[in-house]
Amino acid sequence: MSHPIPRAAAVTAAITLLTSLAAAPAQAQADPTSQRQRDFTAAAKEFNVPENILLGVSYLESRWDTNAGTPSTSAGYGPMHLTDLREAGVAGTHHDEGSEDPRGDDARPAVHPQAGPPAPPPALQTVDEAAHLLRTDAQTLRTDAKQNIRGGAALLAKYNTDNNWYNAVARYSGSTDKAAAQTFADEVFDTIRTGTTRTTDDGQQVTLAPTPGIEVPQHADTTPKNVECPRKVTCESVPAPYQELPNDDYGNHDLADRPDSQKIDHIVIHDTEGYWANVLDLVQDPTYVSWHYSIRSADGLIAQHVPTKDVGWHAGNWYVNAKSIGIEHEGFAAKGTWYTEAMYRTSAKLVGYLARKYGIPLDRAHIIGHDNVPGTTPATIPGMHWDPGPYWDWSRYFDLMGAPLGGFGLPGSSLVTIDPDFAKNQPAFTGCDKSGSGTPCTLRGSEAVVLHSAPSESSPLLVDIGLRPKGTPSTMDVADIGSRVATGQRYAVAEVRGDWTAVWYLGQKGWFHNPRDARVAKPAFGWVVTPKPGLATVPVYGRAYPEPEAYPAGVTVQAITPLPYTLAAGQKYSSGGTVGSEYYWATTFDPANHVVVKGKLKYVQIQFGHRIAFVKADDVRIVPAF
Repeated sequence: MSHPIPRAAAVTAAITLLTSLAAAPAQAQADPTSQRQRDFTAAAKEFNVPENILLGVSYLESRWDTNAGTPSTSAGYGPMHLTDLREAGVAGTHHDEGSEDPRGDDARPAVHPQAGPPAPPPALQTVDEAAHLLRTDAQTLRTDAKQNIRGGAALLAKYNTDNNWYNAVARYSGSTDKAAAQTFADEVFDTIRTGTTRTTDDGQQVTLAPTPGIEVPQHADTTPKNVECPRKVTCESVPAPYQELPNDDYGNHDLADRPDSQKIDHIVIHDTEGYWANVLDLVQDPTYVSWHYSIRSADGLIAQHVPTKDVGWHAGNWYVNAKSIGIEHEGFAAKGTWYTEAMYRTSAKLVGYLARKYGIPLDRAHIIGHDNVPGTTPATIPGMHWDPGPYWDWSRYFDLMGAPLGGFGLPGSSLVTIDPDFAKNQPAFTGCDKSGSGTPCTLRGSEAVVLHSAPSESSPLLVDIGLRPKGTPSTMDVADIGSRVATGQRYAVAEVRGDWTAVWYLGQKGWFHNPRDARVAKPAFGWVVTPKPGLATVPVYGRAYPEPEAYPAGVTVQAITPLPYTLAAGQKYSSGGTVGSEYYWATTFDPANHVVVKGKLKYVQIQFGHRIAFVKADDVRIVPAF
C-alpha cells in the first residue's frame, strides 16, 4: 500500500533533486569512434545472439569495415557481408580482355580463348532474407552499417535452429560445401578464442575480447589424397584437363617434373574477374587456359586444378609460367571491390605452405601479382594483365603469413619498402566501373602509391614507354600501372627533398609524398644493382632465357629480346636475386619430347617498375644498400 508524501516534504525533495542535477557534471558524450562497438552490442542483445559470435562472424567477413559501401568480391555489403548480386553486378573474365597470351611462349601460337558471359550464382542474395526479417529494404542494409549489423544478427538467430551457434556460423558462410562451411566456422571460433582489436576503415574502434575456453567440433580430414594443400583448410580437386585437340594442338597446361626439372621461384596472385561456378567451368575446358588453384571468396574454399609439378598457362610470360604457381581468387580488380578476410586467410595458408615446400622466399620479389609479371617483348607489354589490382591488401596478406612487410632498415637507407597505411591511403583512381571511362572510383583503401615526375602533387605522372610508345604520361585509370608502386615492393632511393622521396623507376625518378608523420615507405635492408663501370646503359629483359649455344638440336632457339627500357649508369634497382637462364621447350602433347634448356648465362631479377624485370649478371654490379 502506497502512502502520499506530505506537500512540504515533496517540495524539499524537488529542490534537493534540482540542486543535485545542477551540481552534477554534464553526462559525458559517447565516443563517436566506438559507435560500431555499441551497434554490435545492441544487435546482439536485440536478437539474442552472443556478442562474440556476432563480432567473430563480422570479422571473418569484413574485419568490421564498411569498405565505403562497395561490394566484396562475392557481392557482399557492409560489416556483416550481406550479399546483393543485383546491385553488385557481373563482370566478364579478365582472360578475355586485352591482348595477353596467357601461355606467353613464342614457340607456339598465341591462345586467346573466349569464355562467354558468366552466369550469376543465385545464392548471393542474403540481403533479401535479412530485409524480410527486419521489414526494411535492401538499400538500407547495404548502406547503413548499424542496420547491416542488425540484419546479420537476425540471420544468425534464424540459422540457430538447433541451439548450436557453431552450426549457425557455418550456415552463415553461405557455403554449400559442408567442409568449407566448417572451415569458415573454425576460423570464426579461432578469432573468438584469441580475440582481436582494430580501427576500422572509417575510424571505428572495435574490440573482440578473447574467449580462451571456447571449443569447436573435431572434423575428419576430407582433403583428397591427390590435392596439395595445407592442414586446417578445406581443399577439393577440380582437375584441369590435359587433352589432345585437333590440328596438332592440346590443352590446357603442360606436364612437367618440377622442382626436379626446374626450380619454382614465384607464386603469382590473380583474381578471376568472374564468379566461382563460372571460373570452375573455364578451367575444366581443354580449349581454355589454366592455373593451379582457385579460392572462393565467401568461405575460402580452395580448389586445385593443376599439380604444382606441372606448368599452368596463367601469367602471360612463359618463363614465369614455367617457374611459378598460379592462384586465382574469386574477385574483381576494376570494380573497386574488396576481398574477404576468409579468402585472405586460406590463401595465406596455402601460399605459406607452398613457399615452405618449394623454398620460395616470402617477399614481394617472389610472391607477386599478375600485375607484376613483365611483358616478354616490347609488343606484349600493353596487353599484359594488371590483377589483382590496387585494392588487394598485400600488407594484411603478409601479416597473415607471418612475414610482415616494411620497417626493417636503418633510417636514411638508400633502399625503401613501400608500406602505406592501407585504410588511409586512398588514391583517386578512375574507371572502376568500366576501365578507361574516366569516372572516379569510390575512394577507399589501397596498397598502391602513385608516382609523380617532380616533387609536387600537380606534376604529371611518369611515362611508361612500353605502355605508351609515344611518350605520353601515365594516368589515374585503375588499370594503368605505368606510374605506380605497390606495398611490399622495394626501390632504390634516387633523391629526397623535404617530405618528398624519389625512387628509380623505369629509368626515371618517381616522386611520392612521404612525410615524417605519415610514411608510405620505410627504410629497408637489401641489395641493389647498378651498371658496371664503363657501361652507359644496360638492356632490361622480361625473361631470363639461355644463350643460343645452350639449345640442343631440334629445339628452336628463343630470342633474347630487350624491352624498350634501359638501366642507365648512376641508377640503382632492388635485387630479387640471381637466377640461371632457362627455357622449357614444350610444344607437343607427349611430354617425352619436352626439354628444359639451361644455359650458362646468369640474370638478376630487379624491381624495375611496377613489374619485375631481368638484367644480365655480367652487365651489373650487385652492391649492398646503405
